[in-house]
Amino acid sequence: MNDRLGRRACLLATAGLLACNTSASVGRAHATLWFCYGGKNREVLLDLVGRFNRNQSKYVIDAVYQGDYFECLAKLRTALAAGLGPTFSHVVGEVLPYLSSTGVLESLDEYPGAHSLGFVRELAQAGAYVGGDKQPLFGIPFNRSTPIMYANEPALQEAGVSIPDTWDELLGAAKKLYRPGNDMRWGFEVPISWWFWVALVGQSGGRVVEPDGTVSLGFDAGVHAVEFLQELVHKHGVMRPPPGRDYNAWDATNLDFLSARAPLTWTSTAFLRYLEQNAKFPVRACKLPRHVRYSVPTGGTLFVMLAHAKRAEKEAAWAFLRWMCETDQTIDWATRTGYLPVTEAAIEKLRKGGYYDKHPNDWVAYAQLKSAEPWPWAPHLFRVQRNIIDPRLEEAVLLNRPARTVLDEARREAKEEG
Repeated sequence: MNDRLGRRACLLATAGLLACNTSASVGRAHATLWFCYGGKNREVLLDLVGRFNRNQSKYVIDAVYQGDYFECLAKLRTALAAGLGPTFSHVVGEVLPYLSSTGVLESLDEYPGAHSLGFVRELAQAGAYVGGDKQPLFGIPFNRSTPIMYANEPALQEAGVSIPDTWDELLGAAKKLYRPGNDMRWGFEVPISWWFWVALVGQSGGRVVEPDGTVSLGFDAGVHAVEFLQELVHKHGVMRPPPGRDYNAWDATNLDFLSARAPLTWTSTAFLRYLEQNAKFPVRACKLPRHVRYSVPTGGTLFVMLAHAKRAEKEAAWAFLRWMCETDQTIDWATRTGYLPVTEAAIEKLRKGGYYDKHPNDWVAYAQLKSAEPWPWAPHLFRVQRNIIDPRLEEAVLLNRPARTVLDEARREAKEEG
């Protein structure tokens, strides 16, 4: 490679399109990683990839940005259908059972050390899915998260509001925090999307898929979850449904929180560091409130390796995955982004070193895992999310359609697809 091409490759890496690949990588095994986010998280990941590439002489990871989770998945499916694609990538949890059912994923069971990485069970395949430990090992936890509640502490103190622990208390807090007029302030805000609705379903005592595989959508619990959002928006007028779909709505929620227009919000633990660093007020992270019980789904992604890749590529990818799961890298990733540390060793080192004493918000995110509900190992779960539930949630909440009617329609469509 000449100097001009080398400089161009490095510039592209800086832009996040691929990892810098210079003549120093000649003779080393390469693996291509497709990754799915920008901003701070992209910066931290590329820094870790660069560090791995520099600190050993056998492997090179070429990291290629592919848009958000859903854009990356669409590209991945298209590439795999053509017999192409990367060596490895990372996918949202609901997608793992679907991809495994198509035969495109590499089982990692026989890779050295695969079952001795010491993962936090709720974040790993074994505990994040019902029966996940009975499946071949397809997923290695990466950027894992749960929904969490963020509070603007000064705003709550000014309004005489305590951190809500139940749905009723959340509604009461939102009423007190709501302020109409030119300096409009909403009482509460949460994106109208699948992940947060699943949290509400669990809090109301239900599950999306029953143990026998029936897509129940929570039955009455699913209805109560929708109706609670409808009451906040339409009956009491204390919540603004954030505009946009998918992560646009999440961004809108974060901006309303940072601008003090929504002093109570639900969003992801993934945004913890971003909100703390950009808020002009003290940010407090709190567990989600209960209805009949506490419940949160896990979120974020797991690394997967593609079965079609060449053996040398897989070896390079596995070396990187094991390195990422070492305590120092796990801690570096989690503390610089806000995602949950995925190994028990990392949690223990942070605890003993006093990190959680200095950063109590991080501990709340970890402690909330006691209420984590495992996902069903259901290949059709992702289609239920994207094709059936998300569009209907928006319709139900924004247009105030009867929740039971909407979910009855959704169940019938899920049955037809199943």
